Amino acid sequence: MKTLKIILTLLPFVWSIGMIPFANKVHPIVLGLPFLAFWFVAGIFLAFLCLQAIYFIDSKHRQNS
Repeated sequence: MKTLKIILTLLPFVWSIGMIPFANKVHPIVLGLPFLAFWFVAGIFLAFLCLQAIYFIDSKHRQNS
């Protein structure tokens, strides 16, 4: 469970910072946004989902204690 929380914590960081060189090479328009702007917006939603999953895991663990 601890490794899952670590992966969920690092995933938004890797998405936003680590993958910029790869996302910056593509130049289409997605939903009216340049691809890099779309990438960052998608990263915000990904971070929200990861934090929600971590909260769910922690609250479930807290109820069992």
